[in-house]
Amino acid sequence: MKKWRCTVCEYVYDPKQGEEGVAEPGTPFEKLPDDYECPECGVGKELFEEIDE
Repeated sequence: MKKWRCTVCEYVYDPKQGEEGVAEPGTPFEKLPDDYECPECGVGKELFEEIDE
C-alpha cells in the first residue's frame, strides 16, 4: 500500500499503521472518510499526495 503525504505540513499517512480513532491498520487512503483531515494541520484529503518509497 502506498503512503500519502500532506502537502502543507509533510505529515505522512501510512496505511499499514492506520490512524487511531479514524482508520484501522490496513486501511488504504482512498477508504478514509471524505471529511478526513490531516491530524497535524487540519487540511482535507485533497491536499495529500501519493508518495513512493
